[in-house]
Amino acid sequence: MKTDILIVGVGGQGTLLASRILGKFAFLKGLDVKLSEVHGMSQRGGSVVTHVKMADKVNSPIVARGEADVILSFEKLEAARYLDFLKEGGIVVTNVQEILPMPVITGAKEYPSDCLENIKKAGIKVVEKDALSLAEKAGSSKAVNVVMLGALTKYLGLDKAAMLEALKATVPAKFLEMNLKAFEYGYTE
Repeated sequence: MKTDILIVGVGGQGTLLASRILGKFAFLKGLDVKLSEVHGMSQRGGSVVTHVKMADKVNSPIVARGEADVILSFEKLEAARYLDFLKEGGIVVTNVQEILPMPVITGAKEYPSDCLENIKKAGIKVVEKDALSLAEKAGSSKAVNVVMLGALTKYLGLDKAAMLEALKATVPAKFLEMNLKAFEYGYTE
């Protein structure tokens, strides 16, 4: 099983935690795994990108342009922004949430509300989730990342039991019950 995943989002959405959970999952499955984090302006709501590569043997931690099997996006504009990393036949699993970037907030640009439609028009498979609503239903808007991991697990056919074990081993105990609910909502709804 070789899988290259690019996780993209906005600072504060938990891309780093999601990559650590995926890393633990790969470890539990006996795979070699490499993670690489690019923080950018995460503390100011800017893009955050993490690379997750898992296979029998992984040499580089970086997912090259045109090589991602999956873009796991916690904000829909971020999916569009990093689309050039997706390989032909790859899939985009995205939250439909819009988080306005600074140029939009200041009025210098408009948010491209049709970004997912444009991705689909290019012939790319897109799985959409309203992860914010599901996270809030689970108990916290901060669980968007775990909702999206549930969706990723389902749509890639990953071992759900192993992913739940990775989640339990990675998430602090005081947040575990809420995150288990968030994962289940992402997986089933």
